[in-house]
Amino acid sequence: MGAAPMEVDSGNGVVERTQSIYKSMDESFEIQKEMYRGQQYSQIYFARLHLMRTLLYSLIPTWKPQLPVCTVLGLEQGKECIIVGTLFKHMKLKPTILDEYSKERSASPLVKAHNFMHSDDYLILEDESGRVKLRGTLLLPSVYVTGLVVALHGKETGAGDFMVEDILEAGLPPQIDRPLNPNGDDKYVVFVSGLSVGSSFANPLQFQLFVDHITGHLGDEKEQGIAAKIVQVVIAGNSVEFPRGLFNGQNLGSKEQSKLSEPTKELDILLTQIAAGIPLDIMPGTTDPANFALPQQPLHKCLFPGSAAYNTFRSCTNPHSFELDNVRFLGTSGQNIDNLAIYSDASSRIDFLERTLKWRHIAPTAPNTLGCYPFTDRDPFFVEACPHVYFIGNQDKYETSLIKGSENQVVRLISIPRFAETGTAVVMNLKNLECHALSFGTQFD
Repeated sequence: MGAAPMEVDSGNGVVERTQSIYKSMDESFEIQKEMYRGQQYSQIYFARLHLMRTLLYSLIPTWKPQLPVCTVLGLEQGKECIIVGTLFKHMKLKPTILDEYSKERSASPLVKAHNFMHSDDYLILEDESGRVKLRGTLLLPSVYVTGLVVALHGKETGAGDFMVEDILEAGLPPQIDRPLNPNGDDKYVVFVSGLSVGSSFANPLQFQLFVDHITGHLGDEKEQGIAAKIVQVVIAGNSVEFPRGLFNGQNLGSKEQSKLSEPTKELDILLTQIAAGIPLDIMPGTTDPANFALPQQPLHKCLFPGSAAYNTFRSCTNPHSFELDNVRFLGTSGQNIDNLAIYSDASSRIDFLERTLKWRHIAPTAPNTLGCYPFTDRDPFFVEACPHVYFIGNQDKYETSLIKGSENQVVRLISIPRFAETGTAVVMNLKNLECHALSFGTQFD
């Protein structure tokens, strides 16, 4: 679906906006015919284990064909074998409801606010037959989290533990070929997140500059020519922020109700300016008026009476998947990676992104420490096809990397910073997946 031509005040009159073919792939993240009948979360773990185990079994013959595959219950002391199951990380500092209750009676804080890891943490592997404690220097508790399905080569020790000698992860999924057109036209996708309209630190002028720039109302003819090649804008969550004082459990008076609607009204005015000229996808985030558990469902269009009038405006799920000119995108508003950062360790957010792709699962900590819907027969966070672009929103800073898989997969990883705090959006060229930051400042010396 293309946008209408965009008119700008240039010497040539009208600048025609470049168009691209869009295909939504959010169907697996939509909760439509699902029925909640009081089910617990064991079923999503069974669905995940079945899915991932089938996949890992198909990889074992090329990995360690000479070794037998055992269940946990079938382990024999000293006999080398392969076991496949779900990891559970025992964490000394992981908060529990009892800890929350005893906090008032404790003289010192029980946990660090930013990370719950401890040197005493250890991993357990579990399948339908039982569970076994894992040992060895190869399987680092700081890297892995509860909910992952892996294959392990090793043997049972005299103490009844499993000594890990090698690990098999699912690896990058197969990828559809990306259209190669080095001499083709430049087409840009703009990513932005953490607009936080309504918060005390959001700068309306900064966002207006961003809107004016991408719609071609700022800059000379060259700048406007580049702006005309923007074919898609993606807003990756946390678009609004409401005054917390209003949520006190009391009925709101008309004055408070109008305060509550101000951020979404302001956001709609700004989004209308974008949607008038450029296709726009908006994803929900933690601060937006959407359901809490993943996958978050699209923000209701009644929140955006102005922008929803345009067919270029699309309210999407979180996680969000789509294709533009056969280039596949997958991304979240950041909750999955933020949660991984609390329960494991990595040198950067890009490392977490790469891990989740190699694990073939974008939210392994759900439902253990990350809220998600209790699916009964599927796990929508399993990555079946490798995206060409994998992004997360609402991060501290802009980071990017290009990773390559063993079967010639190429993936552009993007960490999108919070715009309200950094004034930075991200621009990516569809032609070659090249990426750069776009920063706006309103300070005058």
